[in-house]
Amino acid sequence: MPHHPNTALLSAALAAAARGWHVFPLRPGSKQPALHGADRCRTTGDCASGHLKWEQRASTDPRRIALCWEAHPANIAIATGPSGLVVVDLDVPKEKSGKGSSDTPSGVSSFLALCERAGQPWPTTYTVRTPSGGMHLYFTAPPGTRLTNTAGTLAPLVDTRAWGGYIVAAGSTLPEGDYEITTVARVAKPPAWLLSLLQPPATTPTTLAPLIVPGQATRRATVALERETAAVAATQEGGRNTRLLAGARALGRFIAWGEIPRTVVEEAFQEAGEAAGLPASECRTTIQSALDWSIRTARPQGAA
Repeated sequence: MPHHPNTALLSAALAAAARGWHVFPLRPGSKQPALHGADRCRTTGDCASGHLKWEQRASTDPRRIALCWEAHPANIAIATGPSGLVVVDLDVPKEKSGKGSSDTPSGVSSFLALCERAGQPWPTTYTVRTPSGGMHLYFTAPPGTRLTNTAGTLAPLVDTRAWGGYIVAAGSTLPEGDYEITTVARVAKPPAWLLSLLQPPATTPTTLAPLIVPGQATRRATVALERETAAVAATQEGGRNTRLLAGARALGRFIAWGEIPRTVVEEAFQEAGEAAGLPASECRTTIQSALDWSIRTARPQGAA
């Protein structure tokens, strides 16, 4: 039987999924997602209820994975948040003017210095070498804590990927080389010293200004709007857009039933989304998409 050119990538994607890691395709020989963006979404298939980003579409379903990787030599991405992972990305200095930046410590050197400062050894965990000579150290995400990405905040060339991030999986290939497993160990818990550096700082709960809803809005629509916008405003990085989408969808039916004006709902969610830290343009796009879908699909009021 002839060797299928996509067999190795398919096997690697299935192996990652078997560990419970949610994967999605990258462009062949690239680190860029192969999935369509919001500007090209036709709201069909997975996106029938509204555009889904790569983090929401990443999957462990072998059938979905086989359909994708049997047809395309796609590189493999692991969505770290849904996979319950925190991955430390140790990079190497970029070359400048054809010369290596020897004065800049590598991510490996920086991370080793962090270990020594904490008085702890280099952690033993599942590790992947990157084509540039860097490393990906895989750790299990701590339960009850929603960690997000960092970029150089721990030390030079030391980044982390958690909710809102992804890493290129072993088995993928770039023009300069392959992603290869170098330490075949179980995925360890993050060291206590590392976890303490990654814990998000305590924040003061966001309080929105009292809603001013015109008299034609019903009581239940007003209560629902207050509840959903408060939830959006309190959502941390990594889940904000998803929560905004869900909240706006929950209110669309009340607009369809004539229980509250659409402009009131849009303004309230816009304020809540921006209070959570989302860009204004992203809020507007998400709110419009969510309300359009919810109004279009709302059941008749008597059937609800």
